[in-house]
Amino acid sequence: MKISVELTLTPLQDDYEPLVKDFIKLLRKSEFKIIENPLSTHVFGNYYDVMGFLNKTIHDTFIKSENVIMNMKIFKTDRSNYKPTF
Repeated sequence: MKISVELTLTPLQDDYEPLVKDFIKLLRKSEFKIIENPLSTHVFGNYYDVMGFLNKTIHDTFIKSENVIMNMKIFKTDRSNYKPTF
């Protein structure tokens, strides 16, 4: 089953940029299609592959910060080719 995942990492600290940049770099190194925008990062792929990868990647990122929020939306479809029609 193909999924699309929208991720927003929010470190609750003054020096937040390095943690966000490191997280995005880990996502970029993956085998999955990644689309970034100023507010979130989208990951597309097979459910078990994406979720297994994100489980480890999010855990490793959480270890690096004392207070952090991860917002995640999971769509049960591959939305990587979405084009607005309005």
